[in-house]
Amino acid sequence: AEDHITSEPRIKKLEPVLLPGEIVVNEVNFVRKCIATDTSQYDLWGKLVCTNFKISFITDDPMPLQKFHYKNLLLGEHDVPLTCIEQIVTVNDTKRKQKVLGPNQKLKFNPTELIIYCKDFRIVRFRFDEAGPESAKKVCLAIAHYSQPTDLQLLFAFEYVGEIYHNPAKKVNGIDPGGGGGGIGSASGQQTPLFETYSDWDREIKRTGASEWRVCSVNEGYMISTCLPEYFVVPSSLADQDLKLYSYSFIGRRMPLWSWNHPNGSALVRMANIKDVLQQRRIDQRICNAITRSHPLRSDVYKSDLDKCLPNIQEIQAAHIKLKQLCVNEPFEETEEKWLSSLENTHWLEYIRSFLKHSAELVYMMECKHVSVVLQEEEGRDLSCLAASLIQVMLDPYFRTIVGFQSLIQKEWVMAGYQFLDRCNHLKRSDKESPLFLMFLDCVWQLLEQYPAAFEFSEMYLTILYDSARISLFGTFLFNCPHQRVKESTEFAISKNIQLGDEKGLKFPCVWDWSLQFTSRDRLLFHNPLYIGKSAPCVQNGAVKTFKRSKKNYSSTLRGVPPALKNGIISEPEFLPRRNSLILKLKPDFLQQTESQSNSMEQYFRDWFAKPVDLHGVILPRISGTQIKLWKLCYFRWVPEAQINHGGFITAFHKVSLLADEIDMLNRNLRQYKSNSSLQGSCLELDQSRMYFRANSLNDTSGAPDFLSSSFPFSPVGNLCRRSILGTPLSKFLSGAKIWLSTETLANED
Repeated sequence: AEDHITSEPRIKKLEPVLLPGEIVVNEVNFVRKCIATDTSQYDLWGKLVCTNFKISFITDDPMPLQKFHYKNLLLGEHDVPLTCIEQIVTVNDTKRKQKVLGPNQKLKFNPTELIIYCKDFRIVRFRFDEAGPESAKKVCLAIAHYSQPTDLQLLFAFEYVGEIYHNPAKKVNGIDPGGGGGGIGSASGQQTPLFETYSDWDREIKRTGASEWRVCSVNEGYMISTCLPEYFVVPSSLADQDLKLYSYSFIGRRMPLWSWNHPNGSALVRMANIKDVLQQRRIDQRICNAITRSHPLRSDVYKSDLDKCLPNIQEIQAAHIKLKQLCVNEPFEETEEKWLSSLENTHWLEYIRSFLKHSAELVYMMECKHVSVVLQEEEGRDLSCLAASLIQVMLDPYFRTIVGFQSLIQKEWVMAGYQFLDRCNHLKRSDKESPLFLMFLDCVWQLLEQYPAAFEFSEMYLTILYDSARISLFGTFLFNCPHQRVKESTEFAISKNIQLGDEKGLKFPCVWDWSLQFTSRDRLLFHNPLYIGKSAPCVQNGAVKTFKRSKKNYSSTLRGVPPALKNGIISEPEFLPRRNSLILKLKPDFLQQTESQSNSMEQYFRDWFAKPVDLHGVILPRISGTQIKLWKLCYFRWVPEAQINHGGFITAFHKVSLLADEIDMLNRNLRQYKSNSSLQGSCLELDQSRMYFRANSLNDTSGAPDFLSSSFPFSPVGNLCRRSILGTPLSKFLSGAKIWLSTETLANED
């Protein structure tokens, strides 16, 4: 009786918005998108369309109970990219049948319902009660087929780039493919270095003061290794001829890669295992001697075997599956205590703690012991991506800026050969899937949560970056290595009669060109209003002076000492002396040194946590029990019951944004007053706010916008088919009542 859906929906021409190279594969009219499970009064009428890029639901109906929608320029409000689809389930109510659809499977019944499980924990549900049964079946089969491609060149980015090369006028938002645009609306407008060229690596050597290291071009044209970049950095004392010779002994011919240099001369190096047992000792010694010679103090080399001390990719994948079941599939009608113990049983937070702890220990080795650190891993392209990146985020404030962080991902993930195609499972070959990149972003979020003033970017930025890895338009997160991009795109270009000229493969759109996805206004949400930059301008006698923070100028943020300092101690370090014992196991007479090292590490952490934070120096994670948290914005944003209306971190973000904007406005007015510029110039400058939320005037006392919730800028409405779509009132959280996070999963069997 409460349902007010008309029995005969109105017929109107509803057409999808298509990108260059995007084609409609199949569509069905008179489809209902379900918004709640206990009523159909909120359901939306429309057309369900499957293209070679996305599934799109097109409707004229406004989304019920939704006051805000964060718009992605590539995707409509109800669109899901094909690479974001995890599983497709068709249901027939009358026959009580359901089936998980694979890529080439037949469907023996006409579906009355389609449920799509997404990799970002969304569940989207459609009803076909009024649609043509054959049309409904065809669209379901089309979605199953196109969301599970068998070949890399079938991913949408190839079609898009092929179309752009033939018709350059069709570029989305006028952006060239392949750029590394700053695209954030940052004042500097800096480009993100892509590390595809000799000069990018050379600039990084100079930036970090790594004078005893050089850019090596021995792999130009991928002549030595197909899973290394064309250019990388090696010790100056290693000749190209020696590198070529040594390369045969490494797995995948992956020679040691320099990552970063500490101001004290210690280097961070990544290395694959040496497969040639006979040559192992000799080559290992030569490499370590070369690293030692590149250190101004000729310090020892410390090797960390990541395969032995960190969870492996299979364990991380298993933890992620359990986490997903907890957030999506499990019935939540449990006490809060049971839910927390279930969370603990996923091991997800435990693995986050492991990576943060181990990275902090290696920070100690470089910062305090002044030794170079070698990260050793079988292939050197999984755990070492994560560990190397975390160490650099902790040590170098440049990597805590937006452009710096993007350059870090380019350097340590994209160019270093992290297998995005396999690990993100774009081709649905699940045996190689593992969410290491998500785990890295989660580890960075933990640091951002603990030291909010140390990072230029917000948690919204991290979440959107994670989402962007599953949009098949960008070349950044599409391939297993740079060589694969060149090889596959060259083959594709030949098949499509595209003239490449001097270019090495096709240029795909770059994820760092954020203007492809968001307006300049929406990109302001990437900025963290709490961030304290390296230098703060101040006005003195009419002149703008720059106030540089010295080492002694600390933020007032104080840290407590972690309850269990044992969380920050290495159990079995492999500290390597410089001479002939480089690859020998520790001898008993070395154990005394090991013990004193543990004590000095404990002292280092104790001293560090006792001082105020230097936001532009080292930051170390707090890793005891409750200090590692669940990243709620990322994992809970589609769960209405977990949403707090007018609550969550965004309320503080809003207030701080207004204050920061007000301070900026006062600074601009002060500069304007001192310099006596024209009024017109003032108006132009006043519009250059860094903040998404702006103080309209200096006396503005308006409250928080009505659309703020703990899911902001995302909206769970219409994504998960839950009983409650209104969220949980803040009073229920504050009163300590049970949090009912109930969900119904129709698709738990084939």
